Amino acid sequence: MDEIEKKKISKFLSLILRHQPEIIGLNLDENGWADVTELLEKSSQKRKGFSIEELEEIVETNNKKRFAFNEDKTMIRASQGHSIDIDLALETKQPPEFLYHGTAEANIPSILEKGIEKRGRQHVHLSADKETATKVGMRHGKPVILTIRTGEMHQKGIPFYRSANGVWLTDFVDSEYISR
Repeated sequence: MDEIEKKKISKFLSLILRHQPEIIGLNLDENGWADVTELLEKSSQKRKGFSIEELEEIVETNNKKRFAFNEDKTMIRASQGHSIDIDLALETKQPPEFLYHGTAEANIPSILEKGIEKRGRQHVHLSADKETATKVGMRHGKPVILTIRTGEMHQKGIPFYRSANGVWLTDFVDSEYISR
C-alpha cells in the first residue's frame, strides 16, 4: 500500500473512530472500541474498503500511533482526540515539570487571555517535546510553541493523563501556567 492510500485510510479512520462513527453505522463501546470485523464490513459498504492486513499496517506504521488494537486484534480504537463522549479509562499520571503546546500565532492573544481550552475535544493535548509541538502548530498556521508549567499544575491537584501514544492530556490550561 502506498503512502497516499495509507494517509487516505488513516484520515477516514480518524473521522470514524474519533468523531462520527454514525457515518458508516459503526458501534463504539463506552471506551471507544469498535469491532474490527464490523469496521471492515461497514467501511466496505460505504466504498471505503480496506483489508485487515492494510488496517494492521496503518496501526503499526502510523508515526503518531493514532490507533490501537486490543491484544487479539479483534477491537480497535483511536488513542485520543475524540469529539464524541467516550471514556478512554486513562489513569492519572504525574507529568514532567514542563510540557509544550503548539498552536498558530493567530491564537496567542486568546490563549494568553483565556488559557487553552479543549474546545470540541475531550481534552487539551500537550506534547513532551518542542519538535512534536511545532508539527502540531504548523497544521494551523505560523507555529508558536508554548511552554506549560505542568509540574505546578499537578502540584495544585490538576489531573493529567497520558494516552497510549504518549500524548499528555488535561481538561484545561489556565493562562497563569503558560509561557511563550
